[in-house]
Amino acid sequence: MTANAEWEEYFDHFVPPSTLQHNQKAVQDFASANRQIGHDLVLITSGGTTVPLENNTVRFVDNFSVGSRGSSSAEYFLERGYAVIFLHRHRSLQPFSRHFAKDNFLEYLHLEQDLDGSEKVAVKTEMSPKLLEVLKKYEEVKASGRLLLMVFTTVSDYLFNLRAFAEALHPFGPHAMFYLAAAVSDFYVPSSQMAKHKIRSSNGPLELKLQQTPKLLSPLVKDWATDAFVVSFKLETNKDIIAACAREALDKYKHQVVISNVLATRRKQVTLVTKTEEKMLSLSDHEFHMGIDVEQKIVDELLKHHKVFIQEKQPSRR
Repeated sequence: MTANAEWEEYFDHFVPPSTLQHNQKAVQDFASANRQIGHDLVLITSGGTTVPLENNTVRFVDNFSVGSRGSSSAEYFLERGYAVIFLHRHRSLQPFSRHFAKDNFLEYLHLEQDLDGSEKVAVKTEMSPKLLEVLKKYEEVKASGRLLLMVFTTVSDYLFNLRAFAEALHPFGPHAMFYLAAAVSDFYVPSSQMAKHKIRSSNGPLELKLQQTPKLLSPLVKDWATDAFVVSFKLETNKDIIAACAREALDKYKHQVVISNVLATRRKQVTLVTKTEEKMLSLSDHEFHMGIDVEQKIVDELLKHHKVFIQEKQPSRR
């Protein structure tokens, strides 16, 4: 079966999200408005996908991704003037609010008594600088209209939305970047094989036969957004095979960049792989303890490549 046939069969067997057309229109309008004023575009995918085991879903297969890389990267793209479409897992980390995800936010607040004796909520003095810094950046981005938040939960939701958004961004050619940081399930349960209702534990041990999810990079590069700048991620646990896996993906799918990283060191070190080079991007111990994100270095490096890509794709002027 060809790659195209696999995708067609997959989409034929699942019902698209009810909001799909609305979402696609929102992306089209957002992209058009931002390109009119000269902003380049990036679609960031972030977080993990669930694989439902029942049509009326109670149980599902999940992964550990919470969207750290995608949410932090979104902030750096925004700082550099990009318009960001942030397609993220429901309740995963989002740009700006991610800074408080590990905290009990109520600890930032306390009750104060007003002059009339009524109580009001106020920010604790020691918490105010961090909150002020992040809030200021968020308000600037919100006012600029350069951030569009879109949500998925299941692997099917994700794939339908990705195809629709890619088709919406197709007219913008090389000015659109795809930054595919979501942890997409490699396997799924066909809807025809799902239980209709909650699987009963009294039925005994559960045996699952999962189908392999067709790889999204092939139709994305060849059919959906043919002139876009595409960045994929390759995460492995074995450092001895990561370079070969990244190069294999790049050769197979013919996109522009693979960001390879090993699970144990992914917060401090990645390798950016293109057709012509492999460049390691890493944080020193000092940078790491100062709270600098490796995503800052990733985004800065990608912007150099994207700029060259756009220039090469522009028609020559006489």
